This record gives sequence, structure tokens and C-alpha cells, in this order.
Amino acid sequence: MSSDDFAKGLEQHLGALRRYALLLTRNPVEAEDLVQDCLTKAMVSATQWRSGTDLRAWLFRILYTCHISDRRKRQVRDRYAEVVVVEDSVPAEQMVHMELKQVLSALDELPDGQRQAILSVALDDMKYDDAARHLGVPIGTFMSRLSRGREALRRRLDMGGRMKGLSLVKGGQK
Repeated sequence: MSSDDFAKGLEQHLGALRRYALLLTRNPVEAEDLVQDCLTKAMVSATQWRSGTDLRAWLFRILYTCHISDRRKRQVRDRYAEVVVVEDSVPAEQMVHMELKQVLSALDELPDGQRQAILSVALDDMKYDDAARHLGVPIGTFMSRLSRGREALRRRLDMGGRMKGLSLVKGGQK
């Protein structure tokens, strides 16, 4: 299928994608953002779609995956946002709020497995073997994900010049 045919196929399903996004988000602005993300990913991944397969189903799968990814990121942000109460008049608390935003942003950039490993230990306070069992992975895989996730988080946070002593990224055994 040529790129023109692919673009026409995208246009043909645009209305259905918008309706599905609105059904998922229940918010017109979020639905438009979701459709935009879906179309961007579809165009980047156009070579992965096989001619002769159902383009609509492929697009709906991309849209749904984008929606689930956004929800997971929002859940992480919401869980950590509850930890900090910011008062405008206290500069120290403002600093904590800014640092929290940096950590959340860095966590969002991690692969899902690494992020889940870090959150299981840091937020849910699980022991390593319990967290591995909860995530359905062998303890060695969990330890690798945790180690790599901590290192990636350290690098991302060090690039911003902050948070060198953060408990999320400290190595330590439970």
C-alpha cells in the first residue's frame, strides 16, 4: 500500500477514532489529544501494518494502547501527588513540589517493567521477592529491572542536577 493509500485509510477512520476516543476519555479535549497521539504513532509505525489486514482494527488497538499508557502515567502522578502538600508561602515545600515533578517526569520515561519494579519497592514498600511474585516475574528479572530502573532514574535526575540522595534510587536490600 502506498503512503497516499495509507493516508486515505487514516482519513477514512478518523471519525470512528474520534468517537472511540471520546467514549474512552469522556472528555473532548483529551479525546482529541488521544486521537492525535494515535495518528502520530500510526504514521511512525506505518511500515508495521500489513496490507490486507484490517486497518481500522490496527488503529483502534493503537488508540486503546495510547489510552492505557496515559492512564497509567496519570495514576503514577496521582499516587505521588498525594504525598506532597504544597503551600505557596513556604519556599521549602515549593522545592519539594518541584523535585517531585522531576521524579514523576523521570519515572514516566522509564520502561514499564522498570517503573513497576521501582514503584513496588519504593511506594508499596514490598520486599523484593514479594514484588517479583506480584509482578509475575522471576526474582532475577525483578532485580535486573530494579537495578536498571534505579540507574536510569539516577541518570535522568542527575542530568537535572537534583535529587542525588532520593530514596527511590538508593540501592539497598530489603
